[in-house]
Amino acid sequence: MVHELGYDPDDGVPQLAEVRAIDVPVGRIIRARDGVADVAVARLESGRVVVVEDTCPHDGGRISDGFVAGERLVCSRHGWELEPCGRTCTRVR
Repeated sequence: MVHELGYDPDDGVPQLAEVRAIDVPVGRIIRARDGVADVAVARLESGRVVVVEDTCPHDGGRISDGFVAGERLVCSRHGWELEPCGRTCTRVR
């Protein structure tokens, strides 16, 4: 089944349609899928909810393993800070 779908439907990762914005607390990132694409759903400090591809443009790590810092997403692997719109790196630690 994994080979046919591109993911394991029993791995516990919800589909994006199943994630309600109210379930994402301020400052948190939740891993989800949009079809077979991995996405990260985050609520920024301003309360705005964003959905981004769940890969860091630096080296492909999961953004959903990171955290929110103000209005940016921070990759847990190397601390790169990303703007959610445009996915540009704004600070390298």
